[in-house]
Amino acid sequence: MRKINVGLVGYGLSGATFHAPLLSVLEEFEIAKVVSSNREKVHQDLKEVEVVSSLEEVLEDETIDLVVISTPSGLHYEMAKQSLLAGKHVVLEKPMVVETWEAEELIKIAEEKKLLLSVYHNRRWDNDFLTVKKLVNDGVLGDINTYQVHFDRFRPEVRDRWREKQGRGSGMLYDLGSHLIDQALHLFGWPQFILADVFAQRENAETDDYFHVILGYEKLRVILHSGSIIPSNGPRFQVHGRNGSFIKYGLDGQEDALKEGKKPINDSWGADDPQFYGKLITIEGEKEKQETIETIHGSYNTYYKKIAESILEGKRAPVTAHEGLSVIKIIEAAQKSSTEKTVIYV
Repeated sequence: MRKINVGLVGYGLSGATFHAPLLSVLEEFEIAKVVSSNREKVHQDLKEVEVVSSLEEVLEDETIDLVVISTPSGLHYEMAKQSLLAGKHVVLEKPMVVETWEAEELIKIAEEKKLLLSVYHNRRWDNDFLTVKKLVNDGVLGDINTYQVHFDRFRPEVRDRWREKQGRGSGMLYDLGSHLIDQALHLFGWPQFILADVFAQRENAETDDYFHVILGYEKLRVILHSGSIIPSNGPRFQVHGRNGSFIKYGLDGQEDALKEGKKPINDSWGADDPQFYGKLITIEGEKEKQETIETIHGSYNTYYKKIAESILEGKRAPVTAHEGLSVIKIIEAAQKSSTEKTVIYV
C-alpha cells in the first residue's frame, strides 16, 4: 500500500490530540513533518518525525501529499491557499475559515488543481450523534419537529488562550458552534431562516462564550445551544418526532480518551458508558413504550480512513469543502441575527 505522507501544521491541542494520534495508527498515513516551535513536545509523541519551523519547509518537500492545518482559525485561509497552490491536498481543522469569501476562493483553487480540500468536522463521528442519526434516518421517531442539542461547559474563568481572546475566528460560536451546525446541516440540510443570540456572558470575557441558535425549517426547529457557566448539564440531545422522543445525556468520550494518550486500536474505542445510553419513548395509539438504546460506538478515525479513500481512490471526501463553507455561512448569519436582533432568511 502506498503511504500518504503528511505534513502536520501546528501541534497544540488540536494537532496533538485530534490529528496526530489518529494518523499515527492508520497504516495509510505516514506523518513526515510537523510544524511546531515545541520540538520536545512533538518528539514525546512522535519520536522519529522531523520537526520544522515553517509551513514553507513542508511545502518544499515533494514527498508530502497531504497538509493537515491545525493552527488558530484566523490562519487557516492563508495557509490552505499556500498549500493548495503548492499542489498539496489539504485538511483544515474546523472551522474551515473565518469568512465565506475565503472558503469560496479555496474551493475554486482546489477544484482547478483537482486537489482534496476537506474540513475536520470530527463530531459527525461522535457516538451520540451517530445514534441520533440512525434513529432519524430509520424513521423511528416519525417526522422530526424539534431537534435540540447542548454543548455546555463549566469554565467560569476566562483562560489565556487564543480561542478566548479577541481575534478572527475566536469565540464559542466558531469553536463549538461549528460542530453543532455541521451536524444539523448533515441531518436536515439547508434551513429557511436563522434566529440567534450570541454574546459574552462571563466576567472579563473578550469574545462570545454563549450562543443560542435556532435554524428554522418548514415544520422543524433545530435548537443549538452552548454556555460556559453550566455547573451541571441537562440532556445533550432531545429529539422529538410524531411517533416518539429520544433523550440522551453525556458527552462522547473520544476527546477525553485522546487527551489521556489512548488511541483507537481496538473495537472498544468510542464505546459509551452504559449509564449514558439514551432513552427512546415511542407512542403507538394510546400506549407509551420506553426502551434504552445502546449507543453506537464513536469513530473519529473513520474520518481519516475516508480521507485516504478520497486521495487514493478518488472517492468523495468525508466532509466536503462546500459543507465547510455552509457552516461558515450559517455562523455569519447567526452573528448578523444576534447583532441586528432579527430573523435572517437564507
